[in-house]
Amino acid sequence: MKCALGALLACCALTSPVHAQEADPYAPGRAVIADIDRIVTAQGVDETQVVTLGGTKQVVNIRGADRDNPILLFIHGGPGAVEMPIAWAFQRPWEDYFTVVQWDQRGAGRSYPLNDPEALAPTLTLDRYRDDAIELIEWLQKRYGKRKVVVLGHSWGSAVGMAVAAKRPDLLHAYVGLGQIIDFKESERRGMAWTIAEAKKRGDAKAVAAVEALRPYPDQGFSIDKADGWRQFAIPYGSLAWGRKNADFYLKAPRLSPLYTPDDVKAWGQGSEYTVTRLWPKLADVSYTKLTRMNVPVVMMIGRHDHTTDAALAGAWMDHLQAPSKKTIWLENSAHLGMIEEPGKVFAVLLRDVLPLTEKD
Repeated sequence: MKCALGALLACCALTSPVHAQEADPYAPGRAVIADIDRIVTAQGVDETQVVTLGGTKQVVNIRGADRDNPILLFIHGGPGAVEMPIAWAFQRPWEDYFTVVQWDQRGAGRSYPLNDPEALAPTLTLDRYRDDAIELIEWLQKRYGKRKVVVLGHSWGSAVGMAVAAKRPDLLHAYVGLGQIIDFKESERRGMAWTIAEAKKRGDAKAVAAVEALRPYPDQGFSIDKADGWRQFAIPYGSLAWGRKNADFYLKAPRLSPLYTPDDVKAWGQGSEYTVTRLWPKLADVSYTKLTRMNVPVVMMIGRHDHTTDAALAGAWMDHLQAPSKKTIWLENSAHLGMIEEPGKVFAVLLRDVLPLTEKD
């Protein structure tokens, strides 16, 4: 069973008991949530568009109470772990202050069935995702008459978002990191070491032996199967969601999303497995440790207990970063899923530390 975030999402979706041809027990719940989340303000926006980015069709959802508010582009994790169908669980308060954009990246979620997987496979590179994001920002600028946007990158999306901020700071009010990836290989190394140490504390000899047997990963054989090999033990220890033995509260949220049908949930699982399997081996040497200056304000939210993407690496990187302004916020009761583990605190950061940055440009 695959257990890295993108693969864990895939597994959950693919084993969901709900299929299009069966009665859908979640439909009434989706209808209630859709009604609660309905945008009714005169200047509000709630639209889903298919946008061509880098020659491929990709699905984008845009929501907000006032289209004159600044745009916040949420770049999801994984790879392939779309958060459009989970956004209903945390995003609604953001929409009073930002126009929030959820984007199903190439090969992921609702975008997955819109393109030929065989043709798409060679394009699955970090640089291509970065350039897709830049194209999307430029599309948003034209559609909504904005000069700049805020980019919030979560997990894998933080690698994409960081690349966007480094290449095109002129497009951004600010870069916001959550579950930030600094160095893929070093983060995997630290995650494995933490898992072994935690297993020893718990007397879990089976876990110790299984994780130690994965070596020389991550130095050799950088595959999603190896990444899953240690995460299947780390997740019950709280590496993904602190204080919880699993992330079911997060993984099952798409079943109630007004933006996702049962067929979309199935595509979410298929696209996640497709993407993470092909892209993960290409990420072994991705590192931002030598990126010591950013020409855009940076706000970093770090889950104190995050061992999915190592929290200490992100904290140390921020300590040495030079930027027009920077702020590190530690989410003391979170691991990797801060926006849903501590939604109030994340919202407060967006209001207190991010929103004022949009007023300075």
